[in-house]
Parts: sequence; C-alpha cells; structure tokens
Amino acid sequence: METRTVANDRDVRSHVHALWASVAGAWGEHAEYADQRGAALTESLLDRAGVDAGDRVLELACGPGGVGMAAATRVLPGGEVVLSDVAERMTAIAAERAASRGISNVSTLVLDLEEITEPDASYDVVLCREGLMFAVVPARAVGEFRRVLRPGGRVAVAVWGPRDDNPWLGLVFDAVTAQLGIPVPPPGVPGPFSLGDRDRLARLLVDAGLTDVEVTEHAMPLRAGSFDEWWNRTRSLAGPLSTILASQPPETVQALRTRLANDVRRYQTTAGIELPGLSLLGTGRVRG
Repeated sequence: METRTVANDRDVRSHVHALWASVAGAWGEHAEYADQRGAALTESLLDRAGVDAGDRVLELACGPGGVGMAAATRVLPGGEVVLSDVAERMTAIAAERAASRGISNVSTLVLDLEEITEPDASYDVVLCREGLMFAVVPARAVGEFRRVLRPGGRVAVAVWGPRDDNPWLGLVFDAVTAQLGIPVPPPGVPGPFSLGDRDRLARLLVDAGLTDVEVTEHAMPLRAGSFDEWWNRTRSLAGPLSTILASQPPETVQALRTRLANDVRRYQTTAGIELPGLSLLGTGRVRG
C-alpha cells in the first residue's frame, strides 16, 4: 500500500486546485444551467440544514454561487452568507452574480475546504454541494466543517453517488479511458465519484463528531436538447476532462465524440437526451 505523505497531498491538492481554476470561466458561462439542474437538490440542502433567518452561512466550493445565493434569501432578516471557493475566479463570478441580482447580504472569500482560514465556532451552517468529493483528505475537510460551526450548527453536503448511477459523466470517463488509454481522473487524484458510497459518507460525518447524521439519495437526471449540447457543456465544465482534451489533436477528439454519440444513443428521447444521475445528501449537526 502506498504511504501518503504531506508533500504528496500538497502536490495533489495544488493539481486539483489548478484544474478548477482553469474551468472557472466555463462555470460562469453555464452558471444558470448549473443552478437550474441543481435547484431541487439545493432546496433539499437548505431544508435539511434548517437554514433560517439570522443564520451565518458558509458555502464551500461555491463555484458560481448558486447554493449560497439561494441561502441568502432564507437568512433574512439579520443573516449573512459567505461564498467561498479555492479558485479566486470562481468567487469573483459568484460575487458578480449576487450583485447583479441585488443580493446584498453575501460576501466572498478564497478558502480551501481542507484548510478553512476562519475562526472556530464562527458559523451556524456549512453547505457544500459537489465539492467534498474532490478533497484530497475528506476527513480533514469534514473536521474543518465541524470546527467552524457553533454549538447547534448544521452541515449539509451533496456528493455524486456511485459511478454506475451517473452515466451522464461516467460514460465520458469510460470512453476517454478506452479511446485514449488515459484514466480519468488520473491515479491518486480524487474524482467526482470518490465519495459515492453512502456508508463512507456517513462515517466521515460521524467521525468528525457530528450527530443526527443522515445520508439520503436524490435523483439528478441530466437533460439536454441534443448530444452536441451535452457534449460541449460536459467537456467545458469537467476540470480533468478539459485538461486532457486540450492536449489532444482534433482528430482524436472527433473520434472520441463519435464514440460517445453512439454510447449515448440509448438515452435518446423525443426532446433530446436524458441521462440518469444520482446525488447523496449528507447532513449532521454539532451538539448544542
């Protein structure tokens, strides 16, 4: 078994951070789509976390900030939301979007969810949608969530479920590996399905000292008007995939596209394509 070292963890963490910084612009471009697809899951996160008036909320790995902006309306009057991401460009996009909507009770910080440079017991709620699975040491991240929460504070996180239940992205990873001989994500790098086991997610929350831990499943189908719409959006938003495709010649990318068009055909509908998706929602609280 390989022994993980601090230096290795830091190297992997820097690699992951760079991947997300590289696709921040694409996430800004597709922000409305991300909000729409995740709307029901976001409402469940906020409901399960009990986000309410007067709460101070921290959203981690915020991307373009959709979850935090939804929370901002719930914490009025008197509450505030901090939108944070490890990619500075992501926080800038989130800030721009909040300002354009006239949401004034939000601020932004550049934060690593494994090293949250905020004081102990400084938040009522921590939210993280589709970010925890990219932590190099997830237990360290959840420990940080717990540390910054006040007594009675709540955590709500969403991660992608098992790869087989998420062909909207798993098919792409399989095709890249088969066509190019390149594993996605690369060995040693946490990927979108790294926390797809319900029991493992629950253990992370319990081991961090949280109580009333629950993990539930939420359907997250992906719908697109055409194959091209799905393919172009997916290749833009998936950090590791974008990096790989950028290094390939056009004919190789075209061959991959042709392969995927055939793989996705079975998900064709009269309205376009619909691929299944499944998220896991984990919640817990700090004893009051």
